[in-house]
Amino acid sequence: MKMSSPAALCVFVLLASLLAAARAEDPYRFYTWNVTFGDIYPLGVKQQGILINGQFPGPQIDAVTNDNIIINVFNNLPAPFLLSWQGIQQRRSSWQDGVYGTNCPIPPGGNFTYNMQFKDQIGSYYYFPSLAFHKAAGGYGGIRVLSRPRIPVPFNPPAGDFTILAGDWFKLNHTVEGSHTMQNTYSSLDIHLGQSYSFLVKADQPPQDYTIVVSTRFTNPVLTNTAMLHYSNSNGVPAALPPPPGPTVEIDWSLNQARSIRWNLTASGPRPNPQGSYHYGQVNTTRTMRLANSRVTINGKLRYAVNSVSFIPTDTPLKVADFYNIQGVFTPGSMPDAPSGGPAYLQTAVMASNMRDYVEVVFENAEGSVQSWHIDGYAFWVVGMDGGQWTPASRQNYNLRDAIARYTLQVYPGAWTAIYMPLDNVGMWNVRSESWGRQYLGQQFYLRVYSPANSWRDENPIPKNALLCGRASGRRTRPL
Repeated sequence: MKMSSPAALCVFVLLASLLAAARAEDPYRFYTWNVTFGDIYPLGVKQQGILINGQFPGPQIDAVTNDNIIINVFNNLPAPFLLSWQGIQQRRSSWQDGVYGTNCPIPPGGNFTYNMQFKDQIGSYYYFPSLAFHKAAGGYGGIRVLSRPRIPVPFNPPAGDFTILAGDWFKLNHTVEGSHTMQNTYSSLDIHLGQSYSFLVKADQPPQDYTIVVSTRFTNPVLTNTAMLHYSNSNGVPAALPPPPGPTVEIDWSLNQARSIRWNLTASGPRPNPQGSYHYGQVNTTRTMRLANSRVTINGKLRYAVNSVSFIPTDTPLKVADFYNIQGVFTPGSMPDAPSGGPAYLQTAVMASNMRDYVEVVFENAEGSVQSWHIDGYAFWVVGMDGGQWTPASRQNYNLRDAIARYTLQVYPGAWTAIYMPLDNVGMWNVRSESWGRQYLGQQFYLRVYSPANSWRDENPIPKNALLCGRASGRRTRPL
């Protein structure tokens, strides 16, 4: 059949538009992971660990800002399994967060496909098993998200890029967050639990083997481990090893170092405020939350609490129960905004909040150890930290100009740390201690960020492949 010129032109324009749309979509990266038990040798001692595709640590994910990541995870363990993605914000999709408050575990012999986008993020992150103490047996690995090729970075391209997963065995792992900072020079850097940095090492010393020393801070005894930085033209003679550090109790030194780390405001790259649409220090906060951690005894057993509430899980993930409106699983608002001073109690604690609130959160630590906190789904600005009791007058010393955006923070003993955070990501988000023993024994809660619009613009629909368990078993997700 002969087609007229206007019709042909219309079809051509339509096809060209479709091709342009296809080319404009962000790239996809596909992975298949098999999770098994196998032999590992931490500290040279053979033991059973969790392997991913036979590897320990697991495979590294290398991606670019805004890439779509599809990972099909097959659980070949004899126990339920979940993976979480530390620092990945899961924009509009807490369904992919991979903690028990949002996802049903992958049963033995089952599989689940994670569908994520590394939206507006750069830096190095990591994944880990989030159930029980699985992370103490492995199953974790690095995630590296690079800037798009056309986006300049504030340093020359490095000659090499290495991921270091540092941690005390049977404890937590550390990687790198994604904010370009002012380029200061440090001889040592404090990295707190779950917290991380990227740093540049300039190879301008004589060609030898140099020792990288990792040691614990604020502990007695001090634990130390080393790695070797090898020059390709080294003569094989290692440089002198620095003496072991003494007891590390320099709280003021560490606090001042943390304050010295500031955002590079002229560097290109993704930001928590899209395209610099607002400045975090010029927006009025709508709510203040004060969170105080504590070590408590409940029913004769050791527990940890936030504002006197020690978290207990339920038989149904909170996000799933919220979606299906299943009653009796949790109560929004069961986590108070401030310390009560009352006796500690057990509760499935959920703090209620609204989409587009701009909140101030103050973490208070009256204990004698450094606390480290993480918030899923968000990056926030650390605007202040100091010793003593926080008061409204403490705001006079906030850094409202160039604070860094991050997803973990430290709170020194007898001190406080304050953050500003825009609640722009609907979902059910875990707020937890990065000391996994404290998290497991109750130092966590969930932040429910709610939008009455119930729109796919604010939150993706429940995945078609969502696993359902507990009181949601047998329900339907949505038509295939």
